[in-house]
Amino acid sequence: MKETKAVRIIKKYPNRRLYDTEKSSYITLNEVLEIIRSGQEFKVVDAVSGDDISRSILVQIIIEQENGESPIFTTDMLTRFIRFYDDAAQNLFGEFLERNMQIFSDQQKRFQQQMVEGMINSPATRMMQDAAERNLSLWQDMQQRFFDLATAGIRNPDAGGEGGDDDEKSSSDAAKKKKTK
Repeated sequence: MKETKAVRIIKKYPNRRLYDTEKSSYITLNEVLEIIRSGQEFKVVDAVSGDDISRSILVQIIIEQENGESPIFTTDMLTRFIRFYDDAAQNLFGEFLERNMQIFSDQQKRFQQQMVEGMINSPATRMMQDAAERNLSLWQDMQQRFFDLATAGIRNPDAGGEGGDDDEKSSSDAAKKKKTK
């Protein structure tokens, strides 16, 4: 028999206040952030219409976090995200991000489990850490290639991609350097 987690319901009232039905009190976005970090399932509903507005609350939390001292997203990355909203690859991009976040999350969980098990100084931990670093590097390379491919038509639609001349120039420069050595 599969155990289902209770979903914590938070109501948002027209006065912009959030009401936690489990605690029977008003809460802040920071308290919603703590609920998220604790791993508890939740849902934010409009108190008047009953509509699920969880996504808009999550976006608000991301905005607050990104305006803090240590944002995750660079301006360039956010610009690229926005470009995908009207692109034919929008669904592909969303699936790509979803899968990669899951992979990253799974790796983080495995690494944390190893730390808890006391394997911090063992050779097995170093091997796993090396593997995670390699995987992260591969993920970053794959992400960059995906962005380059996906945005090639946006940057230079006539050429079908960018850098044709630059690629030839860099190849000839590399050949010249080899000859002089």
